Amino acid sequence: MRVTPKIMPIIKVPDPILRQTAIPVAEITDGTRQLLDDMAATMYNAPGIGLAAPQVNLSQRVIVIDCGKDDEPELRKMVNPEIVSASDTRSIVEEGCLSIPDQTADVERPAEVKVRYLDENGDSQSLVATGLLATCVQHEIDHLNGV
Repeated sequence: MRVTPKIMPIIKVPDPILRQTAIPVAEITDGTRQLLDDMAATMYNAPGIGLAAPQVNLSQRVIVIDCGKDDEPELRKMVNPEIVSASDTRSIVEEGCLSIPDQTADVERPAEVKVRYLDENGDSQSLVATGLLATCVQHEIDHLNGV
């Protein structure tokens, strides 16, 4: 049974969990779905557009992202996300991070990525991401990889 989402503390650098490779989720349970809800509430509260489980002190391959407009949210909940292809075309985007407050940097990444993941029901999904969404999903997967 899921309960009202709670706001979780966000871990800041140099906490060592941010440099560890997160562990894949073996089974999506009500606890996993609650974690996704809690992470989304935490991300919105921060406010941010993406959050990875290591940022809330959990070594699990789970991320939440919302790159939609304020009046049109587009929340994506991803379990065990992996980039399966990336474009040769690159883009440079100014990125910030909830675990490194008040700092931004220009980061060069592939302009388009294809991501495979499980949704909160355990169904396999794929997504071709461009623009801000591509940047955000790569940033959050970096967190899962200890980058």
